[in-house]
Amino acid sequence: MGIRGLNALVSENAPKAIRSSELKSLFGRKVAIDASMCLYQFLIAVRQQDGSVLTNESGRTTSHLMGFFYRTIRMAGHGIKPCYVFDGKPPVMKGGELEKRLKRREDAEKKATEAKEAGQAAELMKYQRRTVRVTREQNEDAKKLLKLMGIPFVEAPCEAESQCAELAKAGKVYGAASEDMDTLCYQPPFLLRNLTAAEARKLKIDEYNIKEVLKGFDMPIEQFIDMCILLGCDYCETIRGVGPVTAMKMIRKYGSLEKIVETIENDPKSKYKVPENWPYKEARQLFLHPEVTPGSEVDLKWTEPDIDALINFMVKENGFNEQRIRDGAAKLSKALKSGTQERLDSFFRVSGTKSSNKKRTTKEEAKNGNKKKTRRRR
Repeated sequence: MGIRGLNALVSENAPKAIRSSELKSLFGRKVAIDASMCLYQFLIAVRQQDGSVLTNESGRTTSHLMGFFYRTIRMAGHGIKPCYVFDGKPPVMKGGELEKRLKRREDAEKKATEAKEAGQAAELMKYQRRTVRVTREQNEDAKKLLKLMGIPFVEAPCEAESQCAELAKAGKVYGAASEDMDTLCYQPPFLLRNLTAAEARKLKIDEYNIKEVLKGFDMPIEQFIDMCILLGCDYCETIRGVGPVTAMKMIRKYGSLEKIVETIENDPKSKYKVPENWPYKEARQLFLHPEVTPGSEVDLKWTEPDIDALINFMVKENGFNEQRIRDGAAKLSKALKSGTQERLDSFFRVSGTKSSNKKRTTKEEAKNGNKKKTRRRR
């Protein structure tokens, strides 16, 4: 779900924190990608003409394999080195949100059945996509494919977004790629949105700088997280009637959720009501201290694709075209090699430093030379 209304608030209050650019602007960058979100995207978007998912001869879904294979190759073709991060166990506090998602899926399944019986093709397709559920088998298939492609992946102990942020904070990657705005609460240096869909849907990548976000709101991270909890997150419900603008005003006025709760509960005329046993403190701790594998313990390596094993898995087991898989693997191998070049901006920084040193040396020499001339005249 993410954080309700956060994107609009950031755009209005911290516009300098967002930079929109083309996919090619990330040339030479290593990026941690929320794989679990990609799985959902591929299972929803990669479909046959009749709206059904791709399958192999045995009836197993292969839409996610096609999505990961070709999308990864496209990113590598732009000089990007992707690392995928898979969800671990969900936090206990997320149980309520998961129950809501299950209920929505069950409702969609019911409506899909009704649409099928009524012969409403468009409605059927719409509700079928809402019933998508990623299975453990599909997760394992994706991991196997990435391993054969030579693309590293990380299995997070808990939330994929927080692990992506940890890898970015540790300097293992440039930024965390996810569509969920709550990723900002985990403080990655940069949050990248639209990355996996940028080329396919002709979108620009939105890059959020967390330092500029906090600067724009004029808040420390603790207050920013409190505001996000008040907006509404996956870990706990919000205070009914408090919208994005009101949430921001409350945090700026009172400074913390403790003060807001105290003020509301001590005011019998308040139009707001704090949920009973509201676990906002626990939610705050999940954002500030998420369960992650320390970035220092993660070793990311991009290797050559295993062509023979890829052919066996993608062609013989899952029915993909052999020539296309071979061509794709060749493009990937070439792209990963060319992507090892350093970004030009790193050269400019070095060049700029040397240039500055040269200027400084020239000034000092000129100064000393003038001193010598003055002594001679005397």
